[in-house]
Amino acid sequence: MTPDDTSDHCGSKNHEMVATVLPPILIIELLLGLPGNVLALLIFSKTFRTWRANVMFLVNLVLSDFLLLISLPFRIDNFVRGENWIFEDAWCRINLFMLSVNRSASIAFMTAVAVDRYFKVAYPHHKINYMNTKQAAIVACFIWAVVISLRTPLLASTLLSKGENKSLCRSFSNYGNPTLGIQVHMAVFVLEFFLPLLLMIFCSVRIACILRTRQMDKDRKGKRAIRTVLVIVGIFVLCFFPSIASGLTALYLKKLGKEYCDAYTLTSQFFSMSIAFTYLNSALDPVIYCFSSSIFRNYLKRVVNRTGIMELQMSRKGSMHSGSD
Repeated sequence: MTPDDTSDHCGSKNHEMVATVLPPILIIELLLGLPGNVLALLIFSKTFRTWRANVMFLVNLVLSDFLLLISLPFRIDNFVRGENWIFEDAWCRINLFMLSVNRSASIAFMTAVAVDRYFKVAYPHHKINYMNTKQAAIVACFIWAVVISLRTPLLASTLLSKGENKSLCRSFSNYGNPTLGIQVHMAVFVLEFFLPLLLMIFCSVRIACILRTRQMDKDRKGKRAIRTVLVIVGIFVLCFFPSIASGLTALYLKKLGKEYCDAYTLTSQFFSMSIAFTYLNSALDPVIYCFSSSIFRNYLKRVVNRTGIMELQMSRKGSMHSGSD
């Protein structure tokens, strides 16, 4: 693909708003997300020998968020310079590959946590609930392998478009004839939203129905499971829906023709702005750790108790199990 393939069918676009608004937002997300995920890694690492499937998936979720956040400063620098990439084509590909892989991995492990909760409520005696650490690690490695293989085409695509005054590094652009790699990237971007969302909604609805059918409304484990899945769904929709909605809308407007250029340009800017919601996911995921892991909750409760401000009761499983309560 040549730089000409990314020329805009509506002419040059003004992205001053994106370059002005995005950097401070991304910096705030980085400053909020990095400490939370580093803390989570430290907490989980202290209980390595007691991990079960649930915690294994959470640890990989932390890892995906951490890797995404350490790749974020290069995007911040890009926007601070008015969307001018100064790190050449190779690092452009690697950076966008890292961001895409870890976005996909984050979605995959959020889904894995939700499915794990579903099985614990719907099929409490199923063998999948008795996975040991090694088996859970194999599942996690398989997820990473699938995610990386689906995003590898980014490394083989030309993502840097050089103009007279600046170089644009984008995985999504106004490609006239996108390569197979870019088409795969776009397809994965859409499917990795809708398929996990449907699965998460199914899990939450089924858990709610099971609790009512079995008259388990007062069961703490069941109520915690439904809360965990609903929190995951809420964070998932908040962080990933804006990019999907604006991206698909821009694609539709592009197909309508040049008479919709103004609407297309505005929607494209919204799509560029939507990455703020995407990266917000890495800052909000510690909320999932609190709902899903008694290890994480108990650590935070002990910190609060030591201040003497209040006395919080420990979760029963946190001190002797993996926290997959």
